Amino acid sequence: MTVRAPSPRADRPPGRPPLILVLPALAGLAFLVLPLAGLLVRAPWSTLGTRLLRPEVLDALRLSLLTATIATVLCVLFGVPLAWTLARVRFPGVRLVRALVTVPLVLPPVVGGVALLLAAGRRGIVGGPLEAVGITLPFTTAGVVLAQVFVAMPFLVISVEGALGAADLRYEEAAATLGASRWTTFRRVTLPLVAPGVAAGASCAGRARSGSSGRPSRSRGTSPARRRRCRWRSTWRWRPIRRPRSCSAW
Repeated sequence: MTVRAPSPRADRPPGRPPLILVLPALAGLAFLVLPLAGLLVRAPWSTLGTRLLRPEVLDALRLSLLTATIATVLCVLFGVPLAWTLARVRFPGVRLVRALVTVPLVLPPVVGGVALLLAAGRRGIVGGPLEAVGITLPFTTAGVVLAQVFVAMPFLVISVEGALGAADLRYEEAAATLGASRWTTFRRVTLPLVAPGVAAGASCAGRARSGSSGRPSRSRGTSPARRRRCRWRSTWRWRPIRRPRSCSAW
């Protein structure tokens, strides 16, 4: 007796999809695709190679690649343990910690950049003690990496925590009954199970870093040619100092 393999369409509902769902779906797709088509149509393809070979463009590409690589490593290094703690450890205030992790997702880029300066600036909570020992973060490459990690880590934490929540705990329990420690179970059982979630989170984090410029621009400066120090006035306005080497609030 032969068993016929199920048809690839067996999991699809029968009948035609209703127009009341298809039309909004097509409109949403057009809303997402048309701006991208506009970029492709209006792009200067004839002079694209010359533009990409400019020194300032090459410097920006090199800096972006360097900082993105370092930021991705840091996101995985700190984000995966944080996601595991939120998914596997029960402690008072876990919901509050989860909410704090998602706060950078809803902050406007400018507000996030100001928050980073208030924390890691020359007079910030952490930046002040670091400045006393000769470590400066604002307007440096390290500041760009810090801003990118601040933007991207929540995406990775949410993705990995979701993967951990969907993973089967029986594999971890079986490893524990065989005498494996928590670290060995995490390294040999849990991490391979959630590897697709880690990859997806790293990809989302990379897109978040590429799409947000407010926080990194305020951590390193707006442009390489005019990377000037700024000071914070009581009127909540940024004022560039004419002499770049002058002392500033950050």
